[in-house]
Amino acid sequence: MQTQNQKVNHPLLIEKQISLYIKREDLIHPLISGNKYRKLKYNILAAKEAKQDTLLTFGGAYSNHIAATAYAGMQEGLKTIGIIRGEELQDKWQNNATLLLAKEHGMHFKFVSREAYRFKETPEFINELKKEFKDFYLLPEGGSNSLAIKGCEEILSSKDSEFNVITTAVGTGGTISGIINASNKEQKVIGFPALKGNFLQEDIRKFASKINWELQNKYHFGGYGKVSPELIQFINAFKKETNILLDPIYTGKMVYGLLEMIKEDNFKPGTKILAIHTGGLQGIKGMNTVLKNKKQPLVIVE
Repeated sequence: MQTQNQKVNHPLLIEKQISLYIKREDLIHPLISGNKYRKLKYNILAAKEAKQDTLLTFGGAYSNHIAATAYAGMQEGLKTIGIIRGEELQDKWQNNATLLLAKEHGMHFKFVSREAYRFKETPEFINELKKEFKDFYLLPEGGSNSLAIKGCEEILSSKDSEFNVITTAVGTGGTISGIINASNKEQKVIGFPALKGNFLQEDIRKFASKINWELQNKYHFGGYGKVSPELIQFINAFKKETNILLDPIYTGKMVYGLLEMIKEDNFKPGTKILAIHTGGLQGIKGMNTVLKNKKQPLVIVE
């Protein structure tokens, strides 16, 4: 499945003589959109080939991956189990838009403490899950494994070879790894992590076969799930100017950072940039609930 590249018209781009297009992966599906569709595609095929009827995966309170897995499982006739970070959600998940959505699509939850969640990839943790849930097809947090990378390699098409720079938001590193593998060596791939820290470098190197990439770590706005009034105002202004809605967890930070880089003359005049819209728009509802409680500006969806 190939998605359209939408040209962005913005005064800054005209001033700096930069062409910017956004690949509208968010339009694939309202719930299984963007990189989540790509990551799940081959994993679901593998689960079926292995005669597995249950997908088990991990995520936080506003995880796009949790929501997408629940819906995809329902569509494909597979049961789904979500290991959710944060025991405090045990009695109030009904107030969380993402978890409510996942439950409506049939996902069974197991809530674990944040301390226990850190050990989710250990054999001991997985063995305990097997004792409790018997057999299942295991999907890592964020869905990033070799089959997910294979799916993300399909984000780019042959037509995208005309771009000098490709950018994407980065969570677990799977999406950018697939994009790097599918890029031409002459292209520069820039990732904008939504999390603090430099641990992603090694994770990406496990899957990426080229060295034509870099991470911009300045635009995480305090870390995963952290936003500011400035970021929300930027997202709303960008939506008004372009009619493209960005999410505050991933794509909003990427486009904010990219335009800052353009403003600071990090790209030569004439550069053609393709920014990947990785979806995640379902998370806006939950984020707006948090922002409303803090009496901060909301993301305007309409």
